[in-house]
Amino acid sequence: MYPFINQLKLYNISNLNENMKPISLIIIIIIAALLVVFGLRLFSGEDNWICQNGQWVKHGMPSAPMPTTGCGEVKEQPEIIVTNPQANQSVTSPLEIQGQARGSWFFEAVFPVGLINDRGQEIGHTQAHATSDWMTENYVPFTAEIIYEATATSSGWLVFNNDNPSGLPENSKEFKVPVVITPTPALIKVKVYFSNDKLDPLVTCYKVFPVERQIPETQAVARAALEQLLAGPTEQEKVQGYMTSINPGVKIQKLEIIQGVAKVDFDETLERAVGGSCRVTAIRSQITQTLEQFPTVEQEVISIDGRTEDILQP
Repeated sequence: MYPFINQLKLYNISNLNENMKPISLIIIIIIAALLVVFGLRLFSGEDNWICQNGQWVKHGMPSAPMPTTGCGEVKEQPEIIVTNPQANQSVTSPLEIQGQARGSWFFEAVFPVGLINDRGQEIGHTQAHATSDWMTENYVPFTAEIIYEATATSSGWLVFNNDNPSGLPENSKEFKVPVVITPTPALIKVKVYFSNDKLDPLVTCYKVFPVERQIPETQAVARAALEQLLAGPTEQEKVQGYMTSINPGVKIQKLEIIQGVAKVDFDETLERAVGGSCRVTAIRSQITQTLEQFPTVEQEVISIDGRTEDILQP
């Protein structure tokens, strides 16, 4: 009897295992299907916001709130970009202006720029000059400089207008940059001398021409004038043909004026890689003419690191 019972138990267990196989298979299939659906929803981006016809439409159940940015909007490129000064920047006179504008803003390579104070008064006006070919619809770099007078700090606007030779209001364009106008320091005028291939097409070596600069009032006016000379011509002056033969980065080590003799000592940068008699002559002319504008200077002695012999040789 006992062997029969054991065989019956074995038969029931075997039969139970056979019956459970389909159930286990079904459970595995269901779990796999759920994993596939979850994975698709996780990685397909289904639960998000979709831009349709200019409107944000909920797709699935996104966890993030609806975007606040414009839907389907294409940001239009501005016609003028001002890189200096930046909006709300404090400015001083002379105000150097840089940027780029579409070629359509220019006529004969220029367009007007004005500085307006908080009372609506124009306290400075100039023209922006293209520094590359302006006959294009692309961006063209420009530079400008405004010299103004102000007695107190105030808010204001830098106002750019396209050059509109037609005079028709519908063709007029304007662009404004808010600025903080600071008082004008007490200024004096000095001259610095450069070569100019437009005023002197043959580029006579010794011939140099003055440009006027305004600088803060100082007792060391001769040194200040030389510092302006060493800075070289502005971008606007370059457009007008002015150029320098002096290396960039030259420094004044000492300047003294004694009994009409101006002794000025420069660092070695003044003569670095300088060759040719024409260039050497131009360098000397630029320095001496800049110094001789002052009535206290009758003669100049130029030195480099204290040396006066064998300097600025052709």
